[in-house]
Amino acid sequence: MGGRLDMNILVTGANGQLGNEMRTLAEKYPQYTYFFTDVAELDICDKQAVHSYVNGNSIDLIVNCAAYTAVDKAEDNADLAYKLNAEAPAELAAAVQARGGAMIQVSTDYVFDGTTFLPYAEACTPCPDSVYGRTKLAGEEGVLKNCRRSVVIRTAWLYSIYGNNFVKTMLRLGRERDTLGVVFDQIGTPTYAADLAQAIFSIIHQGIVPGIYHFSDEGVCSWYDFTVAIHRLAGITSCQVKPLHTAEYPSKANRPHYSVLDKTKIKTAYGIDIPHWEESLRRCLAKL
Repeated sequence: MGGRLDMNILVTGANGQLGNEMRTLAEKYPQYTYFFTDVAELDICDKQAVHSYVNGNSIDLIVNCAAYTAVDKAEDNADLAYKLNAEAPAELAAAVQARGGAMIQVSTDYVFDGTTFLPYAEACTPCPDSVYGRTKLAGEEGVLKNCRRSVVIRTAWLYSIYGNNFVKTMLRLGRERDTLGVVFDQIGTPTYAADLAQAIFSIIHQGIVPGIYHFSDEGVCSWYDFTVAIHRLAGITSCQVKPLHTAEYPSKANRPHYSVLDKTKIKTAYGIDIPHWEESLRRCLAKL
């Protein structure tokens, strides 16, 4: 099912965690021509700009890494979240479809409410319980509807050496504080953005098989377990990490209590070998 070798690939949100990892990995795939944009180069909420950019640069494939990801702020900024997470991806999809191209849209475990206790497969019915989750689900639907050759990849708990993320925050707090409370009743899987970028390149390289896929690293943990591992691997011993209930750490948006993703489909379709989250965390910390 091999992908084309001479494609023009647009990567939006190129200054974010995943966008930067895509940029780094692109050097391993020099057969493609890349256009890395963030809001300064292309405002994906500007319909006219999107169409003229896609046409003007003869874009064959869009990887949309841009999103409104401030989960709590989204509750108060629903309109902006909807523009960035739903309307913009749908428009990108329409623009690349008009050229007979393809699109890869990155989505989230937040399309599920997390009230189950079994890993979510792609066939599970979405049931978002936050503005962020609802807008991301609307984005998935818009992309799949507007571009025949489109792939949606849902991921979770993303971190990287780039940008602000949970790993960097826990490293900083671990060095600053004697004690740290972290929720233990939200269960999922951390995902190193470099691993997700590699999975995206596997899809590009092998060729688009349209549909929804789940990708995170392997294994399962709570945010508390994740923090303990971060401190252990980073050699932070002066900070005691204590488990908290979600109720003790109130936040504006509801978060899924259990959002482990079943990755059988992407592993079967693309033969992707996924590392355990702790192994990937170790690789990331070595770079940091």
